Amino acid sequence: MLESLITSKTRLKLLIKFFVSAGNQGHLRGLADEFQESTNAIRKELNQLSEAGYLEKSTAKNRILYRANIKHSLFKPLQKLIHTYLGIDEIVDNILQKAGDIQEVSLIGDYAAGIDSGKIDVLILGENINQAYLLQLADKVREKLKRDICICFENSDKKRKIVLFESSEKQKR
Repeated sequence: MLESLITSKTRLKLLIKFFVSAGNQGHLRGLADEFQESTNAIRKELNQLSEAGYLEKSTAKNRILYRANIKHSLFKPLQKLIHTYLGIDEIVDNILQKAGDIQEVSLIGDYAAGIDSGKIDVLILGENINQAYLLQLADKVREKLKRDICICFENSDKKRKIVLFESSEKQKR
């Protein structure tokens, strides 16, 4: 779907990396290794995205670090587009409608780090959660998105976590 609009696979990977979470950042060689692409291909796309204002640059330890420019007028729409492309919005909506007393829905694993591995790890915390429904939902979403969906119901020790939903009760704690 998005591949027909953004024909550069490298650019799509970079957009996913930086716009799935505003906290993600990277440098040229690290991104080239992560995506298994040439540094020239990564450099070209980083320069174009920076010149357009979508990415910010900063320097640390003789490296130029890139991150999403959250002040750009298109930051939120681009982030929403990436979340829709990955199916994150649909997953969260379906979870909240019928799954029980949900306190938190978070993205963990590769996608939380901005890596489009094809496997979406979702952490769901709450009480009286309808796990059977959620596992059935994961199968339906897997077929529709052509991505593997793994749902966890216990807080893991994964370092990267992007909170997609947090109940107002949990926010007060």
